[in-house]
Amino acid sequence: MIDSADNVVDLIGLLHPGTAYAHPRDVVADPAISVGEKRAILASWASDAAAVTSNPALRELPGSYRLVTIDEVLGALSELDSDPGDPPGGKPARLKSTARVGIAA
Repeated sequence: MIDSADNVVDLIGLLHPGTAYAHPRDVVADPAISVGEKRAILASWASDAAAVTSNPALRELPGSYRLVTIDEVLGALSELDSDPGDPPGGKPARLKSTARVGIAA
């Protein structure tokens, strides 16, 4: 956020880090910020505060006139969630109810 050649600090970038990205996938792909920071940026875009008044399925990214869909933002948020190979507690075992077998037949 500091341009060493000019010794200029980008205050907008520091105060509103979401303005540095053009698309939710850019946030996910940035290796310089933590998962928590990525989640915070994307959550702010997913909030109703970023919604376009005439079309709430669209979000206007802060600092730009770029529009993205809420599905793109939520998709990027879901990419941040790790997908465990083995869910906690193991595979659920659902048994057929013997009380309702006669009803189904």
